[in-house]
Amino acid sequence: MIDTNPSALIQTGSQSTAPVFAPVDPSKIKTTLKSETRRIPMPPHRMTPLKKDWLNIFGPLTEILRLQVRMNVQRRCVEIRTSRETKDISALQKGADFIKAYALGFDVNDAIALLRLDDLYLDSFEIKDVKTLHGDHLSRAIGRIAGQDGKTKFTIENTSRTRIVLADTKIHIMGSFQNIKIARDAIVSLILGSPPGKVYAGLRTVSARMKQRAL
Repeated sequence: MIDTNPSALIQTGSQSTAPVFAPVDPSKIKTTLKSETRRIPMPPHRMTPLKKDWLNIFGPLTEILRLQVRMNVQRRCVEIRTSRETKDISALQKGADFIKAYALGFDVNDAIALLRLDDLYLDSFEIKDVKTLHGDHLSRAIGRIAGQDGKTKFTIENTSRTRIVLADTKIHIMGSFQNIKIARDAIVSLILGSPPGKVYAGLRTVSARMKQRAL
């Protein structure tokens, strides 16, 4: 035993215990995903716009994400599912977020950004979550957020690089995590009673900081 070569013993032992397989051809590996279905409900007031914009909605879902889409008029929902052409695992979730954003009231061109970018999110809250208001006080709070001819809302959107939808007492914001926080803080200040001029000053300070970070 002393005169034997130890490397030969290791090789013979490894050959007897561990089998050796040839490398697998990558072309023979099947990457098809299991078919999954998602049903997104559509509010009644968004059914008519959905029918008008249907060509612009199912086009990106089928061409970009390779999903199968159909509109279920009886159930008032949009149904999407994966197919053999679907390559991305997260395609179904992206498609559901895209349709949900349209159902909340966002424009089709804005909602398509959810399909092309990975760091965009949706955030929703109500005015009563910030402060309990009723009657004229609630109407004035909504008016402060919108501004004259929507100027305040557009200013918050342009400064924070987000998109905002005012649906009665509900507020929906689409953007990156950091930008959503900037827009939400400005809207909360308006709900609590801050004058628009003070909010504008805060937004100018935030936009200046954002430009410095970009440089």
